[in-house]
Amino acid sequence: MAASLKSLSPSAQFIQRRKHLSLSKSLPHHFSAPSNPFLNPNLAVKIRWPINAVTEEREIPEQTDDQDNEKGSISRKMEEFKEEFVNSDRLLNAAIVLGAGTLAITKLLTIDHDYWQGWTLYEVLRYAPEHNWTAYEEALKEHPVLSKMVISGIVYSVGDWIAQCYEGKPLFEFDRTRMFRSGFVGFTLHGSLSHYYYQFCEALFPFKDWWVVPAKVAFDQTVWSAVWNSIYYVVLGFLRRESPENIVKELKATFFPLLTAGWKLWPFAHLITYGVIPVEQRLLWVDCVELIWVTILSTYSNEKSEERISEASEPNPSGKSLEVISDNHF
Repeated sequence: MAASLKSLSPSAQFIQRRKHLSLSKSLPHHFSAPSNPFLNPNLAVKIRWPINAVTEEREIPEQTDDQDNEKGSISRKMEEFKEEFVNSDRLLNAAIVLGAGTLAITKLLTIDHDYWQGWTLYEVLRYAPEHNWTAYEEALKEHPVLSKMVISGIVYSVGDWIAQCYEGKPLFEFDRTRMFRSGFVGFTLHGSLSHYYYQFCEALFPFKDWWVVPAKVAFDQTVWSAVWNSIYYVVLGFLRRESPENIVKELKATFFPLLTAGWKLWPFAHLITYGVIPVEQRLLWVDCVELIWVTILSTYSNEKSEERISEASEPNPSGKSLEVISDNHF
């Protein structure tokens, strides 16, 4: 190396020395493994452990007993709120039933309160039925349609209440909306339509022969029953805010079963209706029998509606729940 430098010019020698010094500084005296932590396993382990420690510290902590107690407390509060709501609802239903019953009994027993001077309790109870019947006949003469509408509204409300009790609900835990809905249909439609139907039936069969009563019963249990049952179902469906498709589907499913179910009751009752009862008094007699029939009618209607809602809420084959149109209804 020194002999080769002596043969060069001074400037060339200076350049060669600078290159040699820079090269000797850049290279270590001995070669060792690189210090890259990704290539050195021992160093990588040393660097990795803080990361693992941080990760372990950030893991979701297990639920403590305090959190479980808090969830249990929330659940208990929800149950208490639900129980209070049910109790208040029951009290309201009891107030409605007891209030309406008290008002009705008071009206029936105090029909002669203007003439009670000197009467005994026996005399009050003895003359009350007769005088109530006289008052009802006078109301029929003055307001025939309205009187029948009121009677039908009361009967349909009570009939639906009986139906709910028959379905297993406690006495004062009935569905008020459902009961008022049925009473609304009875008041607005059944009383008025029945008034004109019985007059039409008398005009249709103006004979006095023996076959007239069976003919009226047959006409009643085919044409009129089919018309009224359809009206009842359609109107109730709209009051529950169901779609027309669901109403038609429900009507098709219950039309013939309900019509044939009526044949087990009404032909025997209508032998008295058309053979014994006068025209103006027929609806009162029919409404008394309707306490049984409305129980059947309301049970059929609400069972089919609940079945449709439960079927719609079940998951379909694709795993998605079908949309249910709510009946909260009204």
